[in-house]
Amino acid sequence: MEARYAALRRAVEQVPAVDAHAHNLVELESAFPFLRCFSEAEGDALALAPHSLSFKRSLRDIAALYNCDASLEKVEEFRKAEGFKSIASKCFQAAKISVILIDDGIVFDKMLDLESHKEFAPQIGRVLRIEWLAETIINNESFSGSSWTLDSFIENYVAKLKPIALFFICSDLCTDILNLFLTVSNQIVALKSIAAYRSGLDINPNVSKMDAEDGLRKELSGQRPFRITNKNLIDYLFTCSLEIAVSLNLPVQIHTGFGDKDLDLRTCNPLHLRAVLEDERFAKCQIVLLHASYPFSKEASYLASVYSQVYLDFGLAIPKLSVQGMTSSLKELLELAPIKKVMFSTDGYAFPETYYLGAKRARNVVYRVLSAACEDGDLSIQEAMEAVEDIFRRNALHLYKLNVANGSINHETPIAGDSICLSSVEQDVLLVRIIWNDASGQHRCRVVPAGRFYEVTRNKGVGLTFASMGMTSFCDGPADGTNLTGVGEIRLKPDMSTLLRLPWSRREEMVIADMQITPGEAWEYCPRNALRKVTKVLLDEFNVKMKAGFENEFYLRRKLVSDGHEQWVPYDNTNYCSTSAFDGATSILQEVYSFLKDSNIVVEQLHAESGKGQFEVALKYILCTLAADNLIYAREIIKSVSRKHGLLATFLPKPDLNDIGSGSHVHLSLWENDQNVFMGSDEYNFYGMSKKGEQFLAGVYHHLPSILAFTAPHPNSYDRIQPNTWSGAYLCWGKENREAPLRTACPPGVDLHLVSNFEIKSFDGCANPHLGLAAIVAAGIDGLRRGLKLPEPIESNPADYASKLKRLPQNLQEAVESLSADKILHELIGDKLVTAAIAIRKAEIDHYAKNPGAFNDLIHRY
Repeated sequence: MEARYAALRRAVEQVPAVDAHAHNLVELESAFPFLRCFSEAEGDALALAPHSLSFKRSLRDIAALYNCDASLEKVEEFRKAEGFKSIASKCFQAAKISVILIDDGIVFDKMLDLESHKEFAPQIGRVLRIEWLAETIINNESFSGSSWTLDSFIENYVAKLKPIALFFICSDLCTDILNLFLTVSNQIVALKSIAAYRSGLDINPNVSKMDAEDGLRKELSGQRPFRITNKNLIDYLFTCSLEIAVSLNLPVQIHTGFGDKDLDLRTCNPLHLRAVLEDERFAKCQIVLLHASYPFSKEASYLASVYSQVYLDFGLAIPKLSVQGMTSSLKELLELAPIKKVMFSTDGYAFPETYYLGAKRARNVVYRVLSAACEDGDLSIQEAMEAVEDIFRRNALHLYKLNVANGSINHETPIAGDSICLSSVEQDVLLVRIIWNDASGQHRCRVVPAGRFYEVTRNKGVGLTFASMGMTSFCDGPADGTNLTGVGEIRLKPDMSTLLRLPWSRREEMVIADMQITPGEAWEYCPRNALRKVTKVLLDEFNVKMKAGFENEFYLRRKLVSDGHEQWVPYDNTNYCSTSAFDGATSILQEVYSFLKDSNIVVEQLHAESGKGQFEVALKYILCTLAADNLIYAREIIKSVSRKHGLLATFLPKPDLNDIGSGSHVHLSLWENDQNVFMGSDEYNFYGMSKKGEQFLAGVYHHLPSILAFTAPHPNSYDRIQPNTWSGAYLCWGKENREAPLRTACPPGVDLHLVSNFEIKSFDGCANPHLGLAAIVAAGIDGLRRGLKLPEPIESNPADYASKLKRLPQNLQEAVESLSADKILHELIGDKLVTAAIAIRKAEIDHYAKNPGAFNDLIHRY
């Protein structure tokens, strides 16, 4: 799965994040207090912290970052040696944090001021904690407690806001004061309340001024320093703050769920905020529920789904929880909440490592959750990549009205975060190959610089002429009759789920493209769309998916120059499954295997084949749409590794007319709800097949002569399909009969009276795998729709029944004639695409009949 989601992984790792809630750094070199990075525990509980899951995991992560042993002692030693600034730079660079919004309501010794943080992140914003400000005003004043009234308190509160770039105003204050404070600086990007810590979230938005003033008097009669705990006073301040936030269009962050030990978790459920959320005065006040509201993540998700003003932030829950806890919490947030409302933060504080851990874990967890959503069908790959940008960056930029480029409130101007991402991409990857496989089965690509690819091309694609799907193996121009010319252009739109780092060229990537006539609208000549279209019919009508596994046969050739003439001669002269052949090519085959494995393409077997210098690499079966993509990548890898070793790998069906041919045999099975339904059962068992299995295979049997125009699409293909060569020359099927074109198979582990899949022998390396599989699926659909039956199997060499069996097409012309008359394949695959393929085949027939020597060049094209 990892290879399929490589583009998503890259997006998660590279996006410059907006850390939407954190706290000040502290300039300490000692690592001993650093234990608090991992635990909120204190006292005796602190001694137990090293035994927690989050501590063990986090310590390993930090040690890996510092390249030291995973112990507190070694981490402390490294920190002291490096110094605070070096450590902070390392952590923030690894975290890829471009903006930090700091709640500086927690006071530390030796903590850095806001401006000092710009040394580690390009942009800093302030989140003003309302309870902290209220307490600071009283604690720093020389007035006696008895001199304070609620009005004087509010007035002093407002006066203190001017120098720190915000105002706090009650509804009964005069318009002049309001206008005065509307002109202040924009350093404050949000307000924040920790009411959950003090009196809980069951806030009364209609608390009276009299009750609030009584609450203030009670607080002032207590000890100093002053700390607000009276519920009426807290509710009053909270309500006034929301009114101010509405007037200034500032978001308000609210602590919800777990946190420090002094809160009562029972009162921190965000559902207690319903009275506030339903108050018309605050309908436009954007409220951010912090800490994923853990363990009330589902409740928070619900609120975000039904109240337009509610947003979610999952800081603190990540990385404090176990991996499963973090994953389940984020999943719960996304169950109902729109992705546009979910934001990342680290809740980092004091130590740079806390920022790094928050970012690292968040990226991993977001990838886990979004890739699972893609696997489940909730999101497409492209939608998941958009979600990454939203969660880590865009949602916060929009909500907090940030412009990373210049720090202004105007968020409609360009954002500099893109350049950060693109520059980091180009340091790692230079070029991206956009690959397509045309109707003649040739691999082609456009190459785009990585910066432009990630900035523009991945979303908009590149232009390609209509003529590209009409080209033949001998001419880069459209064949007559394809109805495709140089007039008209489509978009090659990268399918980011196929993005893959080139194993043999690590500064390049490749991605397979869809062909679209307009954004989001498939071109009717697109092979990948043709396969998707018929597999959707198969699923919609019969609740069945087809899986496919390809056997890749190919020849290795080495160049020999004699008297100035270049020849490509066999790599060796050994026989079938020769140990010496494998030994001689083991360095190449090992590299091929490693690169396929790195690309998440599973290899089941490798061996030397019968031809001179011929080898086979068999791939594991997977969903047919993915199998077709993987076959293209497998061919690219095999050819490129061979080229690296000074050899040529060719998949041409018959490169030497006097030697054995090469096929791309494909094994196919049918699946319903993760169960193989090609197999027979006690209810129905026709030579090991189920009723669905027999009908599907009967459809393939019935249409096989037409299918060959796609699976054996070149005149050279029929030099291979000959009797007594295990290539399937006669129209028949058999159980474990390798001379039959259709073979049902009973691999190890399957009961002998059953079969697990069937093999098509007449599939070769000139075939576009998407079109070949589309033709097979279309034929199978016809068999299922009509309830077709198979004849009795052939149990011996079909050549022994030559007088009774029908010969499959003996040349491409016969296959084309069969396809031309096949209305079912025209209908299901698409008449225009089938017509173009027929025209290309006719052009191939004519050209190679007139130019038989031209076959020699095909080893370079297939």
